[in-house]
Amino acid sequence: MNDPSASPASNHTPGSATASTLALQGVYLKDCSFEAPEGPRANGQWSPQISLDLNTNVRQLNGDVREVVLTVTVSAKQGEQTLFLVEVKQAGAFIMQNLSADELKRAVGSICPNVLFPYARAVVSQLVSQGGFPQLLLPPVNFDALYVNAQAEADGAVKN
Repeated sequence: MNDPSASPASNHTPGSATASTLALQGVYLKDCSFEAPEGPRANGQWSPQISLDLNTNVRQLNGDVREVVLTVTVSAKQGEQTLFLVEVKQAGAFIMQNLSADELKRAVGSICPNVLFPYARAVVSQLVSQGGFPQLLLPPVNFDALYVNAQAEADGAVKN
């Protein structure tokens, strides 16, 4: 993953005996929930405050296979009333071989969530629509920028 011209799925750095590998093995919906405390009945105006929270977790399944879970939580409120709350846990199994600690952090914090987010976004949209609400299309998320910001914050916290 040191050579920017190499594919992120596999990389062989000249002079190294081992190649680093990041390969998707499967994508699956691990868990989801939808709550609409009052149902789709609104007071005629549809201008909710939408809140989006993202979280990524990783665990080793076996050998070099790791499960990365992207949790997407979306809530919609109209004033103090919660219209709906959706939580989707979109997971993927990834082979991660010979990655340095920094490469592993980047894979889990940026590359894998970039792969999983479109699947989670589709599930959120489907659940909201099936709940009787207007279609909700989540905007794209720049996980690369989020990762860089998180690393900068972590570096700043260490220096202080």
